[in-house]
Amino acid sequence: MRFLGFLNKKLRRVLLIAFDVFCFAFINISFYVSVNIVDSPLSYDLRTYIDNACLMAIFIFGVRFILRMYRNIWRYSNTRVYFKLVWADCFSGILAIFCSRIFSIYTGVWHFIIVTSLNALLTLLSRFTYQLLYRWSNQRSAEKSKKINIAIVGAGQLGASLAEELITNPNAHYNPVCFIDKAYGKIGNSVSELPVYGEDRLSEFVELLDIKEFVIAIANADSNTLNMLYERYSNFGCQVKIYDSPLQDNGNEFKKVIRTFQIEDLLFRNPILIENASSLDYYKGKTILVTGGGGSIGSELCRQIAKCRPNKLVIFEIYENNAYDIEQELVRKYGEKLNLCVEIGSVRDRKRLDEVFKIHRPDVVFHAAAHKHVPLMEHSSSEAVKNNVLGTYNTADMAEKYEAEKFILISTDKAVNPTNIMGASKRVCEMIIQCRTDSNTNFAAVRFGNVLGSNGSVIPLFKKQIEQGGPITITDKRIIRYFMTIPEASQLVMHAGKMAKDGELFVLDMGKPVKIYDLACDMIRLSGFEPEKDIKIDEIGLRPGEKLYEELLMKGEELDKTENDLIFIEHDAPLSRAEVDSKIKVLTDAVESAYGIGNADILKNAIAKVVPTYKTCEAVNSCAEKSEEMKMVNT
Repeated sequence: MRFLGFLNKKLRRVLLIAFDVFCFAFINISFYVSVNIVDSPLSYDLRTYIDNACLMAIFIFGVRFILRMYRNIWRYSNTRVYFKLVWADCFSGILAIFCSRIFSIYTGVWHFIIVTSLNALLTLLSRFTYQLLYRWSNQRSAEKSKKINIAIVGAGQLGASLAEELITNPNAHYNPVCFIDKAYGKIGNSVSELPVYGEDRLSEFVELLDIKEFVIAIANADSNTLNMLYERYSNFGCQVKIYDSPLQDNGNEFKKVIRTFQIEDLLFRNPILIENASSLDYYKGKTILVTGGGGSIGSELCRQIAKCRPNKLVIFEIYENNAYDIEQELVRKYGEKLNLCVEIGSVRDRKRLDEVFKIHRPDVVFHAAAHKHVPLMEHSSSEAVKNNVLGTYNTADMAEKYEAEKFILISTDKAVNPTNIMGASKRVCEMIIQCRTDSNTNFAAVRFGNVLGSNGSVIPLFKKQIEQGGPITITDKRIIRYFMTIPEASQLVMHAGKMAKDGELFVLDMGKPVKIYDLACDMIRLSGFEPEKDIKIDEIGLRPGEKLYEELLMKGEELDKTENDLIFIEHDAPLSRAEVDSKIKVLTDAVESAYGIGNADILKNAIAKVVPTYKTCEAVNSCAEKSEEMKMVNT
């Protein structure tokens, strides 16, 4: 079949060339006959005329072949291709004039101008006719095959290119019937032979044209615009989609596609672009260890690192199923091109860590292993201390012992003025990193908010509750959180890894926080339902240790800008190693004291001594409305 396809392609090309030769001959014969019948001053000797015609043919078709004009698929050609064709024929005509003078067969400039112009015009006309017939045929097939009628929102260049692609593609599932635009100069006109309508009579056109879906095709639309457009057009009972690149990142350049909206599209800020070539080049040829490499952030870090062509990627993970999943994904994608090693073990186990570091000698360590669920850690507070605090301490010690270049801790906004054991334990982890300014290893921590779609986040929970018909459960309608996507989080961590030195604490400017209630409403609408009507939203009360808002910065501390305008360095005065060691001793003694009696108050009292900014959630929530974060959302 491939051979037959090759023959068909060659045959089409030969037929096209033969058609163009016929057109050229027809024009020359017609021109010669017309000027000689009327006894025109432009009458030529037949032999001279044929010599000039052959000369023009050699140059016209020669230049077209050199510029590969006959390799174009003309039914999809654009203005640039047609301009190239006209330029090629004009250039050919000029060359023919010069050569005819050299060979003393010059018949006058008008012969060359008229024949070359008519030939180019007829060639263009034939291509245009072919495109129009092809489009007409596709429109007829669209009527017969019951394609989905869509209205394209945005009559700009992006929308026009989408319409052209759908109209000329017989296999497209969509049939564009009109454009919608708010620009007064476009309304009432046509783009790609489709009418452009305003929004004032939209409900009438939806029924008249049997529109099933709206496709938003607006270049560089921010999240606020997308939110507004999604809410406006979803009210017509039609699906609303977007013409854009897929959000998933597998390291390839994506062609734009028509896709459904995702919750990331409706974040109340623009996507944060952090990754750059210099930060990726830093990891090339290095041995990199990722603790917790099977988790949401850890696995995405492994994907990003694998693209950088490291010398070796080591995944350290306690949960073998997660480790197996990311290992198989990377093996399928990279095969033997990636030197990949998976080690099973816990960051609590110093001997196992020592063994792994001794074998692999990592240059860069990303420490993503941690317990992160707030209510679970309130109940099992000793485990939060052992895994988060002691696990970070152990891993940092091994990085120093085996002379790693960089050590990057994954922290959280819950470490800022914490009201729960998990957040307080991560604040102690930051202290461990910040106190090691005298080390040969460069330590740093990266702090960001909730990660959309990560294990245990509200997104998977809300999706499951919507699939079950509701209700969606939220702890409090007032609660707000900072959000970022998994790719944003991993890129921030890798960029910070390149810049890391002297125990710095990197903070991302994440814009305004988001109400969890608004997030739930958006997810319900994205699923085709109406909030509070089709799917209920129930408040179940705040969980233990949970506060109404989170913070990214320690109040009163100064921030320094980095080479990236969205990343800042917080200067929290670091403690000495001795002071940090004494704090860890307080926590380990509390863990020992609480063992066997399950007294959580012992750990909470120890946390209050170790982390001065630790407060009860009740005290913080009582004055939450006065916080800057809550005011940002309510304004």
